[in-house]
Amino acid sequence: MILAARLVRLTALVVCAIIALAAIFILLDANAGNWVVSHVRDWGKTLAGPFDGIFRLDSAKGTVAVNYGIAIVVYAIVAGLIVRLLAATAGAAGRRRAVT
Repeated sequence: MILAARLVRLTALVVCAIIALAAIFILLDANAGNWVVSHVRDWGKTLAGPFDGIFRLDSAKGTVAVNYGIAIVVYAIVAGLIVRLLAATAGAAGRRRAVT
């Protein structure tokens, strides 16, 4: 269970990093013709897709910043809850083995 918790934490870190990097590329007008920039922006858009359109601001960049930021926060919170659940389950299983 501890390994699963670490994998969830690592996956959430990678997902949040991709979304943040995509937002930075968009906000700084990185060259979309660049292979790395293009792929990171595509992945970020896909990962932040469920949060697209939550807010619509006057600025397109502001809209991206807010919606991608919400996506990062939600992914981090959900991953944290899953990690806690897995850690608690592992702790309970360890206590049961120690008692018997």
